[in-house]
Parts: sequence; C-alpha cells; structure tokens
Amino acid sequence: MLFVTAVLAEVEHTQLPVPTWVYGLVALVLFAALGFVLWSFRDVANRHSAKADAYSAAHGGTASHGGH
Repeated sequence: MLFVTAVLAEVEHTQLPVPTWVYGLVALVLFAALGFVLWSFRDVANRHSAKADAYSAAHGGTASHGGH
C-alpha cells in the first residue's frame, strides 16, 4: 500500500478535459436512454399471448396465459 501511495504522490495531476458535472450529465443521459429502451419492451409477452398459448398447446404445456 505504501508503494501505491508513493507512486500517486509523484504523479503529476492533469486537468480534466471537461468540468466534473459534465460526467454526471453524460451518465444521467445514458441511464435515461437505457431506461427508455427497457421501458419500450414492457409487457411484450402479453402482446403475443395468442402465439404463446398456441405454442404451449402444441407442445404439451398449459394453455392458460393469464398475464401474471
């Protein structure tokens, strides 16, 4: 641990290319975009419940797909 501390003390500190709040803004926009993608796939199984019931009936499963 002392070696790491000594190395960090010797390293010159450089200026970041953008202010620190920009990194938070980029993360917020990225998570919002990923959240929108996740939200867009909500309830997909219920949109195709007729196909799921037909597949289940053809392959010996239970045909009731209540959506729960």
